[in-house]
Amino acid sequence: MQKKRLLLPHYFNDEIFMMQRKVRVRFAPSPTGPLHIGGVRTALYNYLFARQQGGDFILRIEDTDSQRFVPGAEEYIIEALTWLGIRFDEGVSFGGEKGPYRQSERRAIYREYVDLLLNKGLAYIAFDTPEELEAKRNETANFQYDASTRMLMRNSLTLSKEETDQLIAEGKQYVVRIRIEPGEQIRVNDLIRGEVIVNSSVLDDKVLFKSSDQLPTYHLANIVDDRLMEITHVIRGEEWLPSAPLHVLLYRCFGWTDTMPQFAHLSLLLKPEGNGKLSKRDGDRLGFPVFPLEWKDPGTGDISSGYRESGYLPEAVVNFLALLGWNPGNDREVMDMDEMIRLFDLAHCSKSGAKFDYEKGKWFNHQYIQMKSNAEIAALFIPVLHAHGILHPDPVYVEKVAGLMKERVNFAKELWDVSSFFFKAPEQYDEKTVKKRWKTDSPAQLDELAEFLRNREPFDSAGTEEAVKAWIESKGYHLGNLMNVTRLALVGEGKGPHIFDITETLGKEETINRIKQAINKLCYFTHY
Repeated sequence: MQKKRLLLPHYFNDEIFMMQRKVRVRFAPSPTGPLHIGGVRTALYNYLFARQQGGDFILRIEDTDSQRFVPGAEEYIIEALTWLGIRFDEGVSFGGEKGPYRQSERRAIYREYVDLLLNKGLAYIAFDTPEELEAKRNETANFQYDASTRMLMRNSLTLSKEETDQLIAEGKQYVVRIRIEPGEQIRVNDLIRGEVIVNSSVLDDKVLFKSSDQLPTYHLANIVDDRLMEITHVIRGEEWLPSAPLHVLLYRCFGWTDTMPQFAHLSLLLKPEGNGKLSKRDGDRLGFPVFPLEWKDPGTGDISSGYRESGYLPEAVVNFLALLGWNPGNDREVMDMDEMIRLFDLAHCSKSGAKFDYEKGKWFNHQYIQMKSNAEIAALFIPVLHAHGILHPDPVYVEKVAGLMKERVNFAKELWDVSSFFFKAPEQYDEKTVKKRWKTDSPAQLDELAEFLRNREPFDSAGTEEAVKAWIESKGYHLGNLMNVTRLALVGEGKGPHIFDITETLGKEETINRIKQAINKLCYFTHY
């Protein structure tokens, strides 16, 4: 790898180090609410890239918008990514030598760079009030604060230095805006989209700093932090692509083009129908989560569902998300994290949006349920049993049931719906099945079968099946009729796995008791 000279900021004593440029990427969410599943995908792609390149993955919290801060959001973000197995090397709550990693704790650092731009004439102070700006927008169609309008506004370019200093001394609120000159072609080299060219004339003089809270906006803080944290690649959502030209300009303003990171802007996650960006409303409308964990809004108390609480396995969510906008270059769909890391390539990320196929997400969860051991599925099933009043289930028994029934479910919580009969004898019998299967000779045949089973040893599935079939043939009974009515007796309806897998799991005593109970109840109700 080629060595590069990095000129570090003056609070590193202006030392010049010879060092290799190790890959360093960051995930930088704002704590303004729950982490959207699109943000999770961005974090995942950064993680895969960092691990594939042997680099570092940093968590930075961008909390410069104090008006939108939501209590608990930062903790939610960390918990969600930890649950998903997306691990950070440094950052908020993880430590590191490039901190602090929370932007609200870096005010003094940003102020230095604001002053640097002002002193170089690359930025200016603006005193326009929100009311004045709104009046200007109403007066001028498509108004933007730029080279064509800035001299009509109230700022340090139109006011004298004395007037500007006086307003600041009086405590007037102001912002600092970047001074963008028109007519320049700005080139952004994007690892996914190729070269993007924007003319500076379409850009406005974005606000970089606000005196009201002494905090920078995203644009300035983002650039300064990426530089000081030695970020080599910025992998973020498509929605940030319009800001890339401004960020390139800021790197030039500071003279940092030698360490400008490479950009990669990911495609959007689209609604399941494909017409527009995926939103929480789509999840509410179609019944799927758009957040990794359940979220309770601290303001309203409203609760939004999460993938974890909905019963998704974290490995399934990661696998599902990874393939929404990235092609591993083969036909494989089910891949663990290590394989995704090995195959990940930004060049294989799509430029176009990916439809959010939530049914495919269920399919992935089904695949991972099958790959779990019976013991692991049993551990997930036991809390479900507790919720249905089965308070002290035998773990060995639960494991056996889980092994029999996991192929039939997408989620562990669905095991109750398909296997509750293993834990509770039928109290009622499906009316349609009774009408179809219960015959006049059913009671007598079932009674004989119960006595035959009483003498059967061992009570295993394969051996018992062979013995029962031979017995039925010797008696001249109809195999299908007797097996169907036996299933009705054991399950309460015409469903379930192989009948002799049921008998082996229930055990001899419970099997016979259920047959006897069905004879008594169904004879009473059917008068046979």
